[in-house]
Amino acid sequence: MKQIEISKVAKLPTIYGTFNIQAFKEGCKEHLAIFTDNLDKTPLVRVHSECLTGDALGSKKCDCGEQLAFAQKLIANSSGMIIYHRQEGRNIGLLGKVNAYALQDTGLDTVEANHQLGFRADERTYEIVEFILDYFNIEKIKLLTNNPSKIESLKNVEIVERVPIKITPNPYNKKYLQVKKEQLGHLL
Repeated sequence: MKQIEISKVAKLPTIYGTFNIQAFKEGCKEHLAIFTDNLDKTPLVRVHSECLTGDALGSKKCDCGEQLAFAQKLIANSSGMIIYHRQEGRNIGLLGKVNAYALQDTGLDTVEANHQLGFRADERTYEIVEFILDYFNIEKIKLLTNNPSKIESLKNVEIVERVPIKITPNPYNKKYLQVKKEQLGHLL
């Protein structure tokens, strides 16, 4: 793994509550740990992969922004952490993601679009996530996810419980969610 530069801890007041925030710079990617003051021995953890269109722009093509809000609300009222994983578009970047969106506009699903562009269905890796959990001396977690790949990828931490994320589909993301369930094995 590349050398990791770590920021100081700062307060982050949000609409869901006040968290602490710390940045972890890995090469040109800067990941975030957003966490409560009261991290216990088995915190609730959300590994949230960056989605500019869903998280910041309110896109209805995915469920990412809603998942992030769900996690923030839940974690604000418990002991927990959100790791904001800077791997946009399942790690194909913004350019690739927008090109995949254009292909989806022609009828391809998200997996077909990625393949058409020369990418695997999901290009993400999780080494930095394990680094961050280790940095905080977290050995056991309750993982807030519907994605079995995240469960399988976290080898250096014990996942004592998977906490599902429940989001109501909309007309724009219904096919996307169906593909996540049927082709990517998401537990929806």
